[in-house]
Parts: sequence; structure tokens; C-alpha cells
Amino acid sequence: MELKSATTLISDKIVTWYETTIENLPNMIVAIVVIIVFIILAKIIRKISNSFVKKKYINNTIGQLISTTIYLVIIITGIFVALEVLNLNKTVTSILAGAGVLGIALGFAFQEIASNFVSGLFIAIRQPYKIGDVVEVDDMYGEVTNINLRTTSLVTFQGIEIFVPNKYMFTKPLKNYTTTPLRRLDIKLGVSYDDDLEKVEKITLDTLESLPGRIKDKPIDFFYSDFGDSSINFEVKIWISYPDDNNYLKTRHQSIISIKQAFAKNNITIPYPTKTVLQKNME
Repeated sequence: MELKSATTLISDKIVTWYETTIENLPNMIVAIVVIIVFIILAKIIRKISNSFVKKKYINNTIGQLISTTIYLVIIITGIFVALEVLNLNKTVTSILAGAGVLGIALGFAFQEIASNFVSGLFIAIRQPYKIGDVVEVDDMYGEVTNINLRTTSLVTFQGIEIFVPNKYMFTKPLKNYTTTPLRRLDIKLGVSYDDDLEKVEKITLDTLESLPGRIKDKPIDFFYSDFGDSSINFEVKIWISYPDDNNYLKTRHQSIISIKQAFAKNNITIPYPTKTVLQKNME
């Protein structure tokens, strides 16, 4: 008797599902058509937006983000419309409520990732630096090799790749050595107390006047700074072009060699620290 009752219950359920399916078949077909139409529409609009981005020379990262966002919004809209066609209003409400709760939970769980993502978006819009620039942030110094929405890749001049979170690249003080094509080279030196200071100044300026890479329309600054323990110290300030860090190092290297050779030729002494020891006769 119980077996017959169970069989009847299952049979009734199957009949009910069948009747419901047949009854809702037109709506199901319409829902499938709606989803297909929205998918095609999303692909067409994404293609148009990509073409628009290229014509307007918008940053590629932002362009991809815009296109993907538009595509997903249209697809999700199509799914909700299809659910409405199937009269699943309560399902739509539940999904929206669940999405809200899930969004809040994910916001707390992935706060760091979200912060880097938003920073990457602002970096892409404002472009404080670009690929190929030499930058420094938080003692990290190197050439920018890649920028995405989460990290920025730097390659140091020792050949080490550093992945820096965009939050740090956007919120911390950043030096961009490439966007300012000029850089001042400061050289500190000292000469003997016995040397003619005016002669030292003239020879130094004449030597550096033809230094390769120097900006000709910016004068060389020469200033004596202080009386040292064994030398009279001075500073020379030279403005040079800065296409890359290697050029800066080469220019500094050549300027030091040139000054040393000029001083040696003119008998100008670059002193080194000395100590005078006085011996007292105890007799």
C-alpha cells in the first residue's frame, strides 16, 4: 500500500512538472532568445567601444576595462530580463539581495586588492608615469616595464624586477626622472689652503664648459662652501640632459676625471685628511 502511494506521488509530480514545462515552454523559448540577443548585442557594443577607444587614443588599460564592464552589464541585464520573462520575480529579488550582501563581504575581504585596483584606475587616467620612465618610490628605483590595474613593474639598474602595488605608486611621494629632461649634477670638492682660489674657480669652470651632455644655456654655478679641516671646500652645479640614468652616471664620471686632470696639470692640490702629531720632549 505504501509502495503504491509513493509511486502515485512520484507520478503526480512528474505530470505536474511536465504540464508546467509545457505551459511555460513559450516563455522559456522567449527567455533563451532574449539571452542570445543580449549576448550578440554585448559583443557588438564591445567591438564598437574598442574601436572608439583606439580612435580617441584612450589608455589601453582603461579601454579594456570600459569594454569589459559594458559587456558584463549588458549580459547581466539580459539574464535579469530572461528571469522576468519566466516570472521568476522572487528569484531576481533574491539574487539582488544576495549580490548586495556578497558585495559587502567581498569589499572587506579584498579591501587591499580593491585599493590597488582603484589606484591603478587613477594611474591609468592621470598617467603620472608610463612604460619606459625611470621612477623612484619608497627607496625603489628603476625603469617602469609594465603597468596593470593591480601592480606596476619596475626593473632596477641591477636587473632586479620589483612588483609594486599600485596603492603605493599612487599614494606615496613619487619621483619621475624622465618627465623632467633636465637634471642638476652636484660635485663637491676641496682644494689646498695654499692654492689660489680664483684660479681654482676659473680652471674648474673652463674644464666643465665643454662637458658632453651639459645644457649650454644654463650657466655652471661655482660656490665655495666652508673651511674644512684640511681643505677649502666648494660645490659645482651643472645642468645636464637626462635621457636615462646611465647618461647621468657617465657625465658625473667624466666631470670628475676632467677636474682631476685639469688640477694636476695646473698644480692644484686636492688634499686628503692629515694629522699633525706633536711630540713633547720629556727631558
